[in-house]
Amino acid sequence: MKQQNQIKRTLSQREAIAHIQKLIQVGGFVNRTKLADSVCEHLGLRDPRGQLQRGGCLKALRELEAAGKFRLPAPRMTPGERVPRRLPEPVPEPRGVPEEVGELRGLELLPVESDSAKRTWNELMLAEHPRGAGPLVGRQLRYLIASQHGWLGGLGFAAPALQLADRDDWIGWSVEQRRAGLHWVVGLSRLLIRPSVRCRNLASRVLSWCARRVPEDFERRYGIRPLLLESFVDTELHLGTCYRAANWIRVGWTSGRGRQDRFREASETVKDIYMYPLEKEFRVRMGLAADAGGGVLGLTDGLETGGWADKEFGGAELGDARLSQRLVEIARMKGEQPGSGFADVAGGDWAATKGYYRLIDHPDESAVNMEQILAPHRDRTIRRMKGQRVVLCLQDGSTLDFSGLAQCEGLGVIGSNQTGAQTRGLQLHSTLPVTTQGLALGVLRAQCGAPILRSPEETRYSYQIPIEEKETFCWIEGLRDLIALAPEMPQTRLVGVSDRESDIYELLEERQSNPCVDLLVRAKSNRILGSDPRKLFEAVAESALQGETRVEMGRQSARPKRSKREAR
Repeated sequence: MKQQNQIKRTLSQREAIAHIQKLIQVGGFVNRTKLADSVCEHLGLRDPRGQLQRGGCLKALRELEAAGKFRLPAPRMTPGERVPRRLPEPVPEPRGVPEEVGELRGLELLPVESDSAKRTWNELMLAEHPRGAGPLVGRQLRYLIASQHGWLGGLGFAAPALQLADRDDWIGWSVEQRRAGLHWVVGLSRLLIRPSVRCRNLASRVLSWCARRVPEDFERRYGIRPLLLESFVDTELHLGTCYRAANWIRVGWTSGRGRQDRFREASETVKDIYMYPLEKEFRVRMGLAADAGGGVLGLTDGLETGGWADKEFGGAELGDARLSQRLVEIARMKGEQPGSGFADVAGGDWAATKGYYRLIDHPDESAVNMEQILAPHRDRTIRRMKGQRVVLCLQDGSTLDFSGLAQCEGLGVIGSNQTGAQTRGLQLHSTLPVTTQGLALGVLRAQCGAPILRSPEETRYSYQIPIEEKETFCWIEGLRDLIALAPEMPQTRLVGVSDRESDIYELLEERQSNPCVDLLVRAKSNRILGSDPRKLFEAVAESALQGETRVEMGRQSARPKRSKREAR
């Protein structure tokens, strides 16, 4: 099935409504089920196994009746509250569970098919899962986590969320594409490891098994082989560590609305969204472009043709589509002559030059700012990073000297000479991710500001000033940005690299609290090494040589050094 049957939309068509009204009036249907079967036959509403989609049709008929489109035959019975079948007593606690998953005996995923297994699954969820046993919606699969030690937990798969902004942006599909292709996604609605079970890596092992087991079981039962798994993590209760360990990808957050939140009350907690691709080229299978959404990009994907500027900057939200188009054109022109000023690049095109200066002359508080301009490029940089096993994220600062522009406003003091004359300009702090071969992947982050001199009235010592008020805080902000990105690329090792200026205790402490990103800092301080009696510099000097790299340095100037000139 290439596209999912949109039952309610099909039944809402004028011709379908007229047909249903005619069936009700002259068809002689005494119950809703036979009416639904007739409607399905007429409109060709069948699932991939060829069976009539009776359940979905009945639901759509009830909703259309509530909207006043027609009046259905009276129901034969009024449904009451659904009570899951459960065991007469609690599920026995497992015995002798080891601390390591590799030591478990007889670990397996048992499909829930028999009445006894259904009752056991319901009992576990009702008694030990915070959201109970359901009901689950749509196409469903249930598993028990079995072992020789006893029942360790269970899982339940069902229909995915109807719409999620962050998930849909990551996949890269439109509203119509989502409606037609949502059947490719299966939601993990229940994951339970029993509270009494303390076995390291059990949850991540089970999630890895599901990625191999669910596609075959789902296709066998429903005739559809899913392409994506979806789940949610309530970060007020859990960290999502097992998902990241099983290579699930965090793609964003929910809005706090449940599936039935028609009145936008947002009564649910905001949760992390995790996705697991069951096929590498799932977007192509869905009929999308290979580089759609937030998928992995190769090093040169989208950069080989003249449309690179549109891909890298075309999505910038600058408050006006014309400004976004101008940004793309400026980027394209500058890309052809990166070492030249824009007036030279424009080649005498006064309109292009004027448009360039109008763009950069917007006030800082407008939508035309560095963050917004870089946003689409940052997204594609992240996607290129996801395609690498190791990414070196180089943080560094640059001084932009604008002393020659006397009328320029908003500059800070970036230095002074021997006479005390101040140099005015800006400080740029950026993060440049590169491959292990040194190939740049893009600009991940750029922060530009005007340095402010310390006030003569400031009496606090340096150690009394909070780190957030110091210029060196930019290094910590850069590291925090990498830490926030790490869950989105669990298969990529991120290494933050920075110079001597970043050798501050607060940065090292930040990394200790969040070890998901490695840190390589050029040392400035001779630090204590825990219980080692030696300090850092001594320990490094006494350590074995790990390798050598030869760097060829060109001459800095064509003129001979003064010390090399002949005396006259």
